[in-house]
Amino acid sequence: MVLGTAAIPAPFRRSFLSSIAAGYLPILLFLMVALVLSGAFVVLPMIVSRLTGSHKPTAEKLSEYECGFPAFEDSRAQFDVRFYLVAILFIVFDLEAAFLYPWAVSLDQTGWVGWGAMIVFLAELALGLAYAWKKGALEWE
Repeated sequence: MVLGTAAIPAPFRRSFLSSIAAGYLPILLFLMVALVLSGAFVVLPMIVSRLTGSHKPTAEKLSEYECGFPAFEDSRAQFDVRFYLVAILFIVFDLEAAFLYPWAVSLDQTGWVGWGAMIVFLAELALGLAYAWKKGALEWE
């Protein structure tokens, strides 16, 4: 049963409402600080850019600076799907390593059930790796 403020006697109503408001005060403060900081991270770089003059493009500012030579192909050229397969395999095995550490730390608490679950998980990953290897996803020409 949910009680409204009408069900609370008048002398206790003010303290009840103030205790609810006091409970939400930290959340409201957190939201205000988050809004101020996120606004500052958006607005301050634009202001600094205007003050330092970096918003005015010149030939030197627009020149290549990462690799040192102009691009020789269209930037929207298609990539071979093997790049994506290797990236996905990297992410899968990176996540595997991220799951193995907490499992190893908590193995004394999970016992044989945790050990069996991790063996099943590792077997699934090994089958996936064997499948990708057999299909040639790791081969480069």
